[in-house]
Amino acid sequence: MATRIATWNVNSVRPRLPRLLAWLAAAKPDVLCLQETKCAADAFPAAEVEELGYEVAAHGTGRWNGVAVLSKVGITEVTRGLPDEPGYLAEGAMFATTEPRAIGATCGGVRVWSVYVPNGRELHHAHYEYKLRWLDALRATAAAELADPRPFAVLGDFNVAPTDADVFDITQFTGTHVSDAERKALTLLRDTGLADVFPRALKHAYPFTYWDYRQLAFPNNHGMRIDLVYGNPAFTTAVSDAYVDRNERKGKGSSDHAPVVVDLDPAR
Repeated sequence: MATRIATWNVNSVRPRLPRLLAWLAAAKPDVLCLQETKCAADAFPAAEVEELGYEVAAHGTGRWNGVAVLSKVGITEVTRGLPDEPGYLAEGAMFATTEPRAIGATCGGVRVWSVYVPNGRELHHAHYEYKLRWLDALRATAAAELADPRPFAVLGDFNVAPTDADVFDITQFTGTHVSDAERKALTLLRDTGLADVFPRALKHAYPFTYWDYRQLAFPNNHGMRIDLVYGNPAFTTAVSDAYVDRNERKGKGSSDHAPVVVDLDPAR
């Protein structure tokens, strides 16, 4: 049976709920990984989503970060947080905080992780070092998951552009999101046995997925490809199409990210 799996940094799920519900009804994904939900798990608008036939697994603690998986094909084996996930020690804080940035689930025979990688803020900032430690924990999690041969993918907002072609003008980027250390972390993640879906997709080889709200970035297509789908061979060989729903970035009340959609056909 063909399966449609999507990922979307919704940038606060409650104010974005009308758009989310309309998009679910129109795009009809079987599984949707959400990031930056910005709400506690018990405040996630599950009832509204469930009316469209989706089960919900959410991981959130308040108004920052937050991830979720929505599925029409069942949700089992839910894991909230990465094993050995590092915390962030903010300036002036006495203790590090483990943030809700990752949730794993099995949906219809496909294992997925929805991830919201830390931004990093600036080179040499404590948040940048936290980002690199977090990506290392994600690599270890993926390596453990890959012991299982079933289709598996890590989807979400990685806050890293894998190559210079994934930003509108590399000369405009000198800090985080394009640094050598961040890109090396992605390489190490792929080296566990994962591959980027998009160069293998039938269409739209290098589409942007994020456009800043400022300076007319979206009308000028000053974007970045930082929302990624990395799959194991059982996942990537089943990909029949993949695309960015750029239209969902348009109009009032949009997220600054567009959904990324991947269609799987196990018969391929």
